[in-house]
Amino acid sequence: MNMITVKFVGGAKKSFLTEQLQIEKSDISINELLDLLLKLKPADSVKLDTENILIAINGVDSSAMDGKSTLIKNNDLVNIIPIIHGGSSKKLTFEITKKQIQVIEIKGQKLINVKFLDDLRKKYPGILLQAISSNFILNKSHLIKILSLSFEYKKNNTMLSNKLETDILMRYALSKQISHAIKNAGIKSNNNFILIAIGNKKILNSLCDELLPISVNMFSKNNEQFLKKYFKITKKQLSSVYSKNPLEDILVEKASILF
Repeated sequence: MNMITVKFVGGAKKSFLTEQLQIEKSDISINELLDLLLKLKPADSVKLDTENILIAINGVDSSAMDGKSTLIKNNDLVNIIPIIHGGSSKKLTFEITKKQIQVIEIKGQKLINVKFLDDLRKKYPGILLQAISSNFILNKSHLIKILSLSFEYKKNNTMLSNKLETDILMRYALSKQISHAIKNAGIKSNNNFILIAIGNKKILNSLCDELLPISVNMFSKNNEQFLKKYFKITKKQLSSVYSKNPLEDILVEKASILF
């Protein structure tokens, strides 16, 4: 008997009133699975927003495969992970695997460097912090997908480092060398950076309130040309990816196969 297992994470459990379903199907695309799931969903349950979910197959983000055209095979485990968005243009708030995350972009200044991040970690020991050069993040979707990859690899004990925050930095830098990732994608004086904070919502709000005066509107700069040049992504590579944002998909795919 052909069978796939669909596991619902976070708010998706409220849509199906269960943590997982066993479905007697195989060799179907993610699009076909979503159509089937919407038919199986109880009529009086919470709506499933299929445009704001991450779908992982056997722990790998489907956007790093063939997107919603990815085929699901016999005995595959499919995770449905809702992404909760919120906040102003200077702050992004969402949730991955029940973890509260807040993201803010800090304006580059001469006196802001690695010590700035170290001081924040000492002041807020209850939350996990990482800073990524704004040049290395394409958009909101790219930001969230890479974070989701790190969380999945943490769950499977296959991170690039023994620390989640280091794994996150290395995947945005597309580097297996920690020193290289820090040097190129970490904090630099006078360069804007994205601060990623993970932890208790109350503490996260306190941190963001402190930093808002030195923050800027997020993703205001177009980094496409920088990312193409830095990672040597050619027009031929981009043209071979059939999606709305081939550059984003290539970056996520490269981040997912770092070992």
